[in-house]
Amino acid sequence: MSKEKVVLAYSGGLDTTAIIPWLKETFNYDVVCCCIDCGQGEELDGLDERAKLSGASKLYIENIVDEFCDDFIVPCVKAGAVYENKYLLGTSMARPAIAKKLVEIARKEGAVAICHGATGKGNDQIRFELGIKALAPDIKIIAPWRMTDVWTMQSREDEIEYCRQHGIDLPFDVKHSYSRDRNLWHISHEGLELENPANEPNYDDLLVLSTTPEKAPDKDEYVTMTFEAGVPKSVNGKEMKVSDIIRELNELGGKHGIGIVDIVENRVVGMKSRGVYETPGGTILMAAHEQLEELVLDRATYEVKKDLGNKFAQIVYEGKWYTPLREAIQAFVDVTQQYVTGEVKFRLYKGNIIRAGETSPYSLYSESLASFTTGDLYDHHDADGFINLFGLPLKVRAMKMQEVETQKK
Repeated sequence: MSKEKVVLAYSGGLDTTAIIPWLKETFNYDVVCCCIDCGQGEELDGLDERAKLSGASKLYIENIVDEFCDDFIVPCVKAGAVYENKYLLGTSMARPAIAKKLVEIARKEGAVAICHGATGKGNDQIRFELGIKALAPDIKIIAPWRMTDVWTMQSREDEIEYCRQHGIDLPFDVKHSYSRDRNLWHISHEGLELENPANEPNYDDLLVLSTTPEKAPDKDEYVTMTFEAGVPKSVNGKEMKVSDIIRELNELGGKHGIGIVDIVENRVVGMKSRGVYETPGGTILMAAHEQLEELVLDRATYEVKKDLGNKFAQIVYEGKWYTPLREAIQAFVDVTQQYVTGEVKFRLYKGNIIRAGETSPYSLYSESLASFTTGDLYDHHDADGFINLFGLPLKVRAMKMQEVETQKK
């Protein structure tokens, strides 16, 4: 009789390496590893050998970079989704994309369970599991770090020793490594000196995609971008697919120290956590999109879109991608993006993105209206009646308060 299968969300890191023999030993599962490539780069090197050495029967490496960019990143860019005014949702956006692929592989393999290595204190357990529940409610979910009755390892040292006892000798450095998550959009850093908010980040050891503004070039660099219906189409005159645009902007932004964020954020599970995010290309892309959007959206639409953009960010952060609410807000956003088409120009200089002009065939900016000279569309005398009506509630209240004060005397 063949063994039941479990699909493990596999990164090749210490946690998921230790989980492979643990799953076999604890549940007698046939372990199928699935590594989802969202643009991790060289982190994927040597995974096949490592997975088999650890006892996996099979390893899938699924490249979903373009799907991640087109179906998850672009909607967030269109929405202007930024969590707590700083975090550009790099990890948050990737988790529902990964969950979708894990379910696909589980169906293909006939697996009865999906396992992940997210901790019981973090957001990722929620994001993975909400995605799996929404797409495959019948598949069992295994979260070892929450199964403290059978998962006895409590530290990275414990995991290294467990691997050693099972004949897995891997060169993981416990004391000199940050906890990182990387994809095409960003890289996050937690741990070491960052665990104390009083400590300044050791950027010389920490940064991977970027340099600090102090070490960035002393000369600025002009960049132009075009958008069609809210979707980026070109950088410096060269048309590219979205994933290549992000790669290009990562190079430019990293070079000029763009998009380094040190944040203490509020996790879904109720605690605050401190991390440093590098999002060089994403920061530029979001700023360029907003630069163009300001030109073409009317005031009322822009105001509501800002509110819904914050709500969209919260939804994504909390792992609620596969929900009617996300679909509804995204539908609203897509309508607002019909005319977000045009070209933006800006300068990159020592951590700054400096606007240098924007054009759009759908621009709502009228020079004749905005200038101090009188134009045909605007009669200054019209402002008298408008201000009287607009300020009427204030005036009525002030008169009433005066009347009340007089009666008191």
